[in-house]
Amino acid sequence: MPLKKLNDWLLPPDLKRNIDNAPKPLGSLDYDRWGYHRATAYKAASAVRFLYEHYFKVRAYGRENIPKQGRVLIIANHSGYLPLDGALLGYSLLSNPYAPRVPRAMVERLFTSFPYIGDFFNQIGAVTGQTQNCLDMLKQDEAVIVFPEGIRGTGKGFAKRYQLQRFGNGFMDIAIETNTPIIPVGIVGCEEALPMLGNAKGLAQKFGLPYFPITLPLPIPARVTLNFGEPLYFQGPVHSEDELEAKVNIVKAKIRQLIVEAQHKQGAK
Repeated sequence: MPLKKLNDWLLPPDLKRNIDNAPKPLGSLDYDRWGYHRATAYKAASAVRFLYEHYFKVRAYGRENIPKQGRVLIIANHSGYLPLDGALLGYSLLSNPYAPRVPRAMVERLFTSFPYIGDFFNQIGAVTGQTQNCLDMLKQDEAVIVFPEGIRGTGKGFAKRYQLQRFGNGFMDIAIETNTPIIPVGIVGCEEALPMLGNAKGLAQKFGLPYFPITLPLPIPARVTLNFGEPLYFQGPVHSEDELEAKVNIVKAKIRQLIVEAQHKQGAK
């Protein structure tokens, strides 16, 4: 197979154009200030495309709700002990037939601190989950993925699958300050694809990890469903932490509803 045909098979021209057309201010070496790198994005999209379309056979609903341009926060439940959910969610935005976006993802400092792995995460658009990073990216009209459960969501184990853990409130502060719409997303399937059956706490402490999953050697090719809700808008001022948390709970309740809907859609297939 000629090289060009191979490249087009791995990353179809329309997806490559979606990456090329993303309004990201890149320097002369195709990096931006957070380390995003266009050529690495090509490779990552090629790899995730196989997982998305063939291995997990992802079905995405409601992508017409995603704004075609302008800043937006994509708020989702964490699903599985590895950031598979973020990768599939990011590819779904990139391949959105209504309005493709090349998103950012806010991730735990732990992941960006690992040698090589941290650089790779930065190059595909992941950024350490600091408030200022998120504010700066939204000012550039980025689509930013946030998992408010954080480590609490990924480390809860299979026995607590789809039981939403405590949400951090930071994303709501940011949404109100920047007048940014929130797209809630319910993700179903990654819990089954990456079942965490236990936590080897001794190994976790030894390696400085929040948990060490006891699991199967390879992900299970479970069907994954992404269910995007309609935009939610919130306004300030907020006068207390309780008032802020009440707004966060509105988003949490909507995500819980989207998860239930996604489970029904999976069961209907």
